[in-house]
Amino acid sequence: LTKSYGALDVLSGVDLAVDRGSRLVVLGFNGAGKTTLLRLLAGHEPPDSGRVVHGHGLRLGYFAQEHDTLDPGRTVRQNLAAHAPQLSDGEARTVLGAFLFGGDDADKPAGVLSGGEKTRLALAGLVSSRANVLLLDEPTNNLDPASRAEVLAAVGGYKGAVVMVTHDEEAVEALRPDRVLVLPDGVEDLWSPGYGELVTLA
Repeated sequence: LTKSYGALDVLSGVDLAVDRGSRLVVLGFNGAGKTTLLRLLAGHEPPDSGRVVHGHGLRLGYFAQEHDTLDPGRTVRQNLAAHAPQLSDGEARTVLGAFLFGGDDADKPAGVLSGGEKTRLALAGLVSSRANVLLLDEPTNNLDPASRAEVLAAVGGYKGAVVMVTHDEEAVEALRPDRVLVLPDGVEDLWSPGYGELVTLA
């Protein structure tokens, strides 16, 4: 994949396969193209060259830093239902409770939620959906301790494949990655503890 914005080359020659159940962490300094890569994989914008090929039976879930997967005019419960329509009302309340939305919180419009609450709601929808690949862009940014604990638990317990961009060592520990992609060079490798030094530097 290659992607440029005007004269700025963001991605150049990135070649990546996300296998069933694999757990990949994407590392790189700010501006290295990490968010752009996830947007390309999610189909939110096209590459300039190369292509994204979906495997058979792919069901993709995407968490964006800007929370643009939430509808601010819908309530917390309605946003969850949009991502996980198979949940009964009781199941939805259980999921929302696990993500610290209790009682009347379910009827709040998503537009009035704090950044941390929006993160929790977006992750609640993704892990409850039928998605088998999650693309997570900085899912632990700006979270209070309780929210952070729930998000890390959700990442750690997710059974499908995960591609995660993060600067957070604890998020990497929760993910337990088997592979790493380092941008902007596009180097893909098996994960080893030596890459841990790049997480916070990035």
